[in-house]
Amino acid sequence: MVNKLDNLQKSLAYQFSNPDLAQLALTHRSANAEHNERLEFLGDSLLGFIVAETLFTLNPQATEGELSRMRSALVNKNALAAAARSLGIGEYLQLGTGEANSGGSDRDSILADTVEALIAAIYLDGGIDACTTFVKKISESKLAIDTATTERKDAKTRLQEFLQAQGKNLPKYEVVEITGAAHEQVFHVSCRLESFGTKSAGSGTSKREAEQQAAMKILDAIEATTNKA
Repeated sequence: MVNKLDNLQKSLAYQFSNPDLAQLALTHRSANAEHNERLEFLGDSLLGFIVAETLFTLNPQATEGELSRMRSALVNKNALAAAARSLGIGEYLQLGTGEANSGGSDRDSILADTVEALIAAIYLDGGIDACTTFVKKISESKLAIDTATTERKDAKTRLQEFLQAQGKNLPKYEVVEITGAAHEQVFHVSCRLESFGTKSAGSGTSKREAEQQAAMKILDAIEATTNKA
């Protein structure tokens, strides 16, 4: 077990002062009465905070909705399970016989929960700086991808892709009013989603700018609804 822990610490790029914390983080409830679920609870909150702070810093122009979507992509179970596999965490898990025989060491939910437990264990063992370093290690490539994607794709494009993925009709944009003098016109545009029974409005010095603003409002509304669900 000592050799296994040494190998895990190399993979995590973190050396535990208290190895018992690492062992607890790797222990599934099927294996022992003392297991990692309390650590999962703490790790989930730490992960959300660290990722939120990192995204806030890296994306000074992003809206709340954009930041929320990026955070969701980084902290969901699939992303965490992928991080666990890249670190080889499955081979270090302590599972009950039944769970082990049914493939628990490669189950997304167990792997993701274990990553959260390890985040908490590192925090309790080494403090917030060590914890932040680890979270950034497992999130770094995904953070770069999400940041680049957000910068590359505008609101209209992202709204269109979302609707296509849901099999919904595309939005309908309409210029409802143009105000101001000829050299400083302001376009007022509506964006209507018939499939969602909702609409928004945007304004700008060009039709495109107004449409982008309207699309962003729709995206933010969809995000808010999703978070409440």
